[in-house]
Amino acid sequence: MTAHIGAPARLPESGADLADPLFWKRPLREREAAFAYLRTLDSPVFFTERPGSARRGFHALVRHADVVAAGRDPRTFLSGPGVTTPEPARWVRTVFGDSMVNLDDPRHAQLRRVVSRAFTPRLIARVEDDIRTTARRIVDEVVARRPVDFVAAVAAQLPYQVICTMMGIPQGPRARILELVDHASVHTGVRRSLRHRLRVPGRGLRALARMQLLVAEIGRERRRRPADDLISALVTADVAGRGLNSRELGSFFSLLLVAGVETTRNAMAHGLKLLTDNPGQRALLLSDLGGGIDGAVEEMLRHSSPIIQFRRTLAHDHEMNGATFRKGEKVVLFFNSANRDESVFPDPGAFDITRSPNPHVGFGGGGPHFCLGAHLARQELRTIFTELLTRLPDVRSVGEPELVPSSFDNRIRSLRFTFGNVR
Repeated sequence: MTAHIGAPARLPESGADLADPLFWKRPLREREAAFAYLRTLDSPVFFTERPGSARRGFHALVRHADVVAAGRDPRTFLSGPGVTTPEPARWVRTVFGDSMVNLDDPRHAQLRRVVSRAFTPRLIARVEDDIRTTARRIVDEVVARRPVDFVAAVAAQLPYQVICTMMGIPQGPRARILELVDHASVHTGVRRSLRHRLRVPGRGLRALARMQLLVAEIGRERRRRPADDLISALVTADVAGRGLNSRELGSFFSLLLVAGVETTRNAMAHGLKLLTDNPGQRALLLSDLGGGIDGAVEEMLRHSSPIIQFRRTLAHDHEMNGATFRKGEKVVLFFNSANRDESVFPDPGAFDITRSPNPHVGFGGGGPHFCLGAHLARQELRTIFTELLTRLPDVRSVGEPELVPSSFDNRIRSLRFTFGNVR
């Protein structure tokens, strides 16, 4: 691990190495302390990745201003080589198609126009109605069955069912697709043992392939007989003379499911935990649920940072805060650290639903890659917590969540919960 110009070569005695997968297994307090230290340095620190890696390392962007600046400068900070760690192999991208998050303009802009135009006012209105209907049904089932895991019963259900209905996925294959989503994303950002890699090689890619085959088949059917759903709109769209082909449709669907479901699910689970651990804020929200829910949702997103990081590649030499980035080098935008930046968020460790302004980067740092599903995620969070706190005002988490030690997303595998009186 080395530091470039302007940053000291020595990190805290804790030996915090953001490139080491073991760092992400450390207690949250230790990780936050490491990021707090990095934010005090004059320049971004360069971390060398593990021996045998195809990449030399990355510059860690940990300040709010740096993360936002990189996100809004796509000509300097490229997404095309890949934004995840590890970057997708070329053959994987050839077989499965490119996700929009791994594209630069003009191709990114073209695909984004196709998708954006498919979200018609009529479709958005219908989706908002479906969010309310689905949230009520989920809470009905919670009351009737009294499940113990909030993630499985609530947090994973709402975003997944809403996306499937919006896309036009029939009820029959939904359970199978959800299983494939879990298999495709379970190891993202997580260090696996050699024994596990040998036992289930390529499991995530196989799941991704099966998922894309399912949606491609639905896409072919919608081209023949369009319906009033998003898949039909995407495959029949006429932007620059084309809609999405089968690979693009499969890639977009995978992005929508993995990113949309995972991100909203994690924010929802963290949100219940935050309300449980902060009874004063919970009481404040309950005293004016209609007026306070928007602020509560934004603070849940800031505090939990559902997506921890995205990677960018330098298109040309560039200077930032005294550090010189060279063409072809990597930077990592740490959204979790930007959302704790003391220069932007007073008392950043506190959960404060009245925080204003709240310019968090829970959906990215802005620019052309700002999350397409931000509005949808916010609406789902507002609706489910309004429904839960109206009908189950005593709902709360029990014990500590089962966290996944991922460097990519702030994932909760399970969270026990309970509730008392039902209204």
